[in-house]
Amino acid sequence: MITTKGRYALRVMADIAENGNGRYLPLKDIAERQAISKKYLEIIVKELVAAGFLTGVSGKGGGYKLTRKPEEYTIGEILERMEGSLAAVACLMKCAEPCPRAENCRTLPLWKEYDQMTYDFFYSRHLSDLLPHD
Repeated sequence: MITTKGRYALRVMADIAENGNGRYLPLKDIAERQAISKKYLEIIVKELVAAGFLTGVSGKGGGYKLTRKPEEYTIGEILERMEGSLAAVACLMKCAEPCPRAENCRTLPLWKEYDQMTYDFFYSRHLSDLLPHD
């Protein structure tokens, strides 16, 4: 399940992509447009900055802007940064211990296929896909 943290991160990134035009946007303006608590957004943008997705400047004229073009971000990389693994089951997480039942697990192929579809879906879509197209 994608949490509000992941959903709001996408909304923040899309807002900055749509309204930033290469300039820094104040967090309070993003919070107002997105109707999200500024305090909660502070937590989210801190992670986005740590990931290198945003850069921030404090003070007058400060705020946040993208570090890349919107078409260079995949939805998958943003969600995985905010949510951690998108794996449907624990045994398919990257850091999972090998499952002793994997060889005989009748459901494992189902979960692998589902995970691949999820990965393909989110990693084939870009931040630019969330922006209005003229």
